[in-house]
Amino acid sequence: MNHSSKVNTKTNLVELHELEDLDLHTTTVDGKRFYVDTSGEMYPSVTTVTSLLSADQIKLWRKRVGEETANRISNAAARRGTAFHYKVEDYLRREKEYVEFDNIIQEGMFKAIKPILDESVAPIALEAPLVSKELKLAGRVDCVGLWENKLAIIDFKTSTKYKEEYMAKPWYLQMTAYAIMVEELTGHAIEECVALVALENGISQLFITEPSQHVEELYELRLRYRNLYGV
Repeated sequence: MNHSSKVNTKTNLVELHELEDLDLHTTTVDGKRFYVDTSGEMYPSVTTVTSLLSADQIKLWRKRVGEETANRISNAAARRGTAFHYKVEDYLRREKEYVEFDNIIQEGMFKAIKPILDESVAPIALEAPLVSKELKLAGRVDCVGLWENKLAIIDFKTSTKYKEEYMAKPWYLQMTAYAIMVEELTGHAIEECVALVALENGISQLFITEPSQHVEELYELRLRYRNLYGV
């Protein structure tokens, strides 16, 4: 899916499949991730901002289990999620004859979501960097594509445990931010946000919402982050 990025000079909009080619790079300042555009302007990452929702719970958890254990669990989860995303991306791009797995758990997690990928997901842009000058946010979306023929933000998640609906709130806000970015960049409105979760026990979960339901809360959270950190 490599394309030369072309901007409509009349509207400054890009095509959906050209989102992968946006020129953004990342940097870390004081432990917080930022995206930097070609003009040098820095944008907080979506995940950094949405992490405010669970910051207090994470602090309590780290205190309860200890820093060493917390770091080990967090790092393992991050590695698991990153590796799994690569496998899903490889499969959706159809550029490899087959997908190789690192272990039997990872293979079982992929098999749990493969029927859904086959039946419901038609990718347009994968691992695309996105930015919003209105929100002053940036991030990298797993997939912009069709979900059962509706234009959607589709995120692929991994988890060791079953997720309750309330646990999906940070995902909803994250995907809503991506939806706003896509519409700002392309002019195409996102109809749905879909989180597809692969669990280590070999089952999957789906969390589906409409971005319009979360816009107000997202803007409130963005303002809270700006008030806390000045960016």
